[in-house]
Amino acid sequence: MKIQGRMFMWLSFFVLVMAIVYGVWSKEAAGTTALFMAFGLCIMIGFYLGFTARRVDAGAQDHKDADVADDAGELGFFSPHSWQPLSLGIGGAIAFLGVAIGWWLLYFAAPLILIGLWGWVFEYYRGENRTQ
Repeated sequence: MKIQGRMFMWLSFFVLVMAIVYGVWSKEAAGTTALFMAFGLCIMIGFYLGFTARRVDAGAQDHKDADVADDAGELGFFSPHSWQPLSLGIGGAIAFLGVAIGWWLLYFAAPLILIGLWGWVFEYYRGENRTQ
């Protein structure tokens, strides 16, 4: 993760320089703003990866002599049967469609998003997985 964090930090520096050059030469607000926002996103991702790399053990990608097979195995826990991301995705799509078509679509999107969030947060607090 250290390498990815450094890559994003270097990318953020490059995007910042390009945003300044683009803003000075073009004097166009939308593209300059988008480039500065991309700079902010690169900084956030780079900071997160660098911060996380300090807390976890070095992965195979951090060793120069590692093979691809060295990184095989379990990467974490992912819920195999969750339908909540589908609800969130449909609700988010309808919400963004509401910006283009009409704000009234948010009345249909908000319940889907809330149901998806509620279900995803409390997914493992039901049935046999419930703590007492």
